[in-house]
Amino acid sequence: MTGKYMAYVGSYSYNGQAKGITVYDVDVEKGRFIPRCEVEVDNSSYVIASNNGRTLYSIADEGVVSFRIHENGSITRLNSANIKGMRGCHLSTDQDDRYIFVSGYHDGKCTVLRLNDDGSVGEIVTGVFHKGLGSVAERNFRPHVSCSRRTPDGKFIMVADLGIDQVKIYHFDEKDEEMLLVDAIRSDLESAPRCFRFSQDGKFFYLVHELKNVIDVFTYETGVHQPKIEKIQTIKTTGPKPLTQLTAASALRFSNDEKHMFCGNAGDNTVTVYDRDTRTGLLTYLCCLPISGSYPKDICVFPDDRHIASINHETGSITFFTVDYEKGLLIMNGKELKVNEPNSCVIVQVSK
Repeated sequence: MTGKYMAYVGSYSYNGQAKGITVYDVDVEKGRFIPRCEVEVDNSSYVIASNNGRTLYSIADEGVVSFRIHENGSITRLNSANIKGMRGCHLSTDQDDRYIFVSGYHDGKCTVLRLNDDGSVGEIVTGVFHKGLGSVAERNFRPHVSCSRRTPDGKFIMVADLGIDQVKIYHFDEKDEEMLLVDAIRSDLESAPRCFRFSQDGKFFYLVHELKNVIDVFTYETGVHQPKIEKIQTIKTTGPKPLTQLTAASALRFSNDEKHMFCGNAGDNTVTVYDRDTRTGLLTYLCCLPISGSYPKDICVFPDDRHIASINHETGSITFFTVDYEKGLLIMNGKELKVNEPNSCVIVQVSK
């Protein structure tokens, strides 16, 4: 490894105990985040970095906020953009950092905004409100968009809605810049598809269900009018151990080499580690171990793939682990880092 690594943690600021985004220097060997500074963002509920590593984006009360990431890891605010809807819960950018996709849990909306050359957020390009009814009052009785991503081939936008148990697939291109519904993946009733991730080669994607507590593995092939998708595996998010009524899958991450996958489980308060066959895309359960915290809302994978951090929202903490893939162990490093209601974290490599 070369260079230096910075961590950016988004936290709620409504109670005055945090400003929004906390910037940390990362000690990879010891698995430590060393606080550097805080940056004001109103209730930073989700943060991501652009694919080129030059820009940081955060959900905020006013919509989306963008920051320039400098060579030394410090950040300065570029701008903010209104999404003309209720506050979002998830962000993603496409591979070329041309668009940013905002998922709206509260209003069931997916919003697409243009990204400017300097990384700042531009105008709204298009957006859709989902319609329909689920089955569980106050939880799955109406649309809750929880994850939106552009497919690796650039032809479609997939939108997970855990309220109506569907992943809707929309055609999208730079010419028309409109979302046209072409297909949908219908999950089991009350399974709550929360989020999904594509492999870098674009051949597979992984869909985690919050209430059913399973990961569905799909193959993906591009198509003219709609993609060709086939489910090839369903695997439990907690391994062979029995589920409790409070267990809810809450986070999903690849290792950087994509040979492993990590899944966080709220209620159960565990992280599950899987081996991943990069050729077939299939997952094999490795271990499921406690995180010494509550509600692992996000999982941060260190650049060396040997260390992870669990972002524990309910206990207001970050816990660090060394991963022993051979023995199937998560070994906790040092003490928990206390952070006010952390929501998500990204690590970026900087040169100074």
